[in-house]
Amino acid sequence: MPEREKVYNFRAMSMQEHSPGKIRLLDDSLVNQIAAGEVVERPASLLKELLENSLDAGATEIRIHVDRGGQKRVSVSDNGCGIRPEQIGLAVSRHATSKLNSAEDLFNLSTMGFRGEALPSIAAVSRLTLQTRVSDERTGFEYRAQGGEPIGEIRPVAHETGTTVTIEDLFFNTPARRKFLRTEQTEFNHCDAVVRKVALGNPGVGIEFMRDGKTVFHLPSARDIAGMSSRLEKICGQPFTVQSLYVEHSVDAYALEGWMGLPTFSRSQRDLQYFFVNGRPVNDHLVSHAVKRAYSDVLYHGRHPAFVLFLRLDPKLVDVNVHPAKSEVRFRESRAVYDFIYRTLNRSIAEISPEEGAVALPVMTAAEAGVFRPNYSPGPSQRRLRMSIGGQSAAGRLTSGMWDAGLDRVHEVAAADESQDIPPLGFAVAQLKGIYILAENADGMIVVDMHAAHERITYEALKSEVESLDTIDSQPLLVPIRLNMSSAEVRCLESYREQLSRIGFEIEAFGEDQVVIRAVPDLLKTGDIETLIRDTASDLKEYGNTDRPRDAMNEVLSSIACHGSVRANRKMEIEEMNALLRQIESVERSGQCNHGRPTWMSMTLPDIDKWFMRGR
Repeated sequence: MPEREKVYNFRAMSMQEHSPGKIRLLDDSLVNQIAAGEVVERPASLLKELLENSLDAGATEIRIHVDRGGQKRVSVSDNGCGIRPEQIGLAVSRHATSKLNSAEDLFNLSTMGFRGEALPSIAAVSRLTLQTRVSDERTGFEYRAQGGEPIGEIRPVAHETGTTVTIEDLFFNTPARRKFLRTEQTEFNHCDAVVRKVALGNPGVGIEFMRDGKTVFHLPSARDIAGMSSRLEKICGQPFTVQSLYVEHSVDAYALEGWMGLPTFSRSQRDLQYFFVNGRPVNDHLVSHAVKRAYSDVLYHGRHPAFVLFLRLDPKLVDVNVHPAKSEVRFRESRAVYDFIYRTLNRSIAEISPEEGAVALPVMTAAEAGVFRPNYSPGPSQRRLRMSIGGQSAAGRLTSGMWDAGLDRVHEVAAADESQDIPPLGFAVAQLKGIYILAENADGMIVVDMHAAHERITYEALKSEVESLDTIDSQPLLVPIRLNMSSAEVRCLESYREQLSRIGFEIEAFGEDQVVIRAVPDLLKTGDIETLIRDTASDLKEYGNTDRPRDAMNEVLSSIACHGSVRANRKMEIEEMNALLRQIESVERSGQCNHGRPTWMSMTLPDIDKWFMRGR
């Protein structure tokens, strides 16, 4: 009791010490510094704002100079339209912009910037010099400011058409904020990341980037896919460009294009993921989840996909005025956008098939798993094996006859006639250590992990079998499970009740904050149902869709496929190996096994020649 009184007295004292003061207007200098806190977090933040201004000015060439990580100096020059001398004062005034005329324009934005806060906010915490010239003026003009206050008058200066903004001594008048800056290298890394995003999102703009007087990179403008591929290689690296797939798809109001890394080219970090909405780089959890879901069945555990993707849609369908840094967006039809991205990428991954004449990778350093050419189609003698599944219960249908569905029935398929066109994975020549199949194709040698390959084949057959069923067998629970949830989650599960019922769940609401689970799919009867349903409800609430139940069943099917696939040291005849190669060529997602490991790799004849120094 004495302790409670002590706490109460302490709170009462705190309230007395922090009684409200007199309300007053803040002076302009303090207002600008507060605004700068929202816009200018570090040198990279102001660099982003200056680059967006250049892009909105119609620049086709931009030069960037960064000294000492941007803490000493950041300069951006462009060949855009420039600013008329009588409007320079407005350009450095708060909430002054040429990009909005009415409130309606705020919901139909086609420019990168629009708030009119960048230059005045930056000027409030730095020494700013602005030089600009419009095409019909004989001379340029210069404006200088320090701490937000102009220095002298606007004066004529020699300058090309366009604008140059130079920012020096960032946070010179706010030393407390300057202390939060990191090392020069760290700050430069952030600036470098900003420039790379702008370069990827605006391929038609030539960019020269310099650090402390030395060129970091010079990117000429890209006008076609070949030019963009070259720019992509300089920014993302040659391994990504070689091991990525170009995708392009549009439906109604949405268009998605770009490069998605092959599943075998995965990363330990999310450091090679770029997504642009109408040219604007964004970090959106809905988009991230859609991409992750598309790759969910082919990535190795704990790995992340690499991609550079561009989504285009009507500006009226997206709100970019969500975050001061404009790094987040809100879609008007978020469910439609989510489904469009997921289905486009998922289908692109599923349709990947081994390519005839695959692009060679650096010798002995990487596998060319899953590189494709769509114009190859297996002939009659290379048709996919029919995988029948018999039995009564769902589990029984999936387990019985598994071996018969695999390699013991390969003799039903005629051996490929070598007089025909050589298929992408070629023809088997030998088995190595009872683990790998060695094959020869038109370009060189193919090495196949026979267990991993057969595992993917079996897994895809099991999934197809389950998906073909009208309903999946359920297992009634002797004791129904009651779960306490938020009312929003209960409503989400109720709206998704029919879909859950089709895959074997029997769930009903019990009041406003409880659900009762009465039956579960036979495949999941031994799983953690409570966690699964909670995660399902969370996904439905957050994204409006979920694959949690399907993923859980796929894990079971994956385990069945793993145990039912051909094992190491099983002696295989040439006919059996060739039949397996033909199956790999026809099955979806054949480049990886169920666990994300490569199923095959290729080495071209020139690569092999290098080993033995032939031709030198």
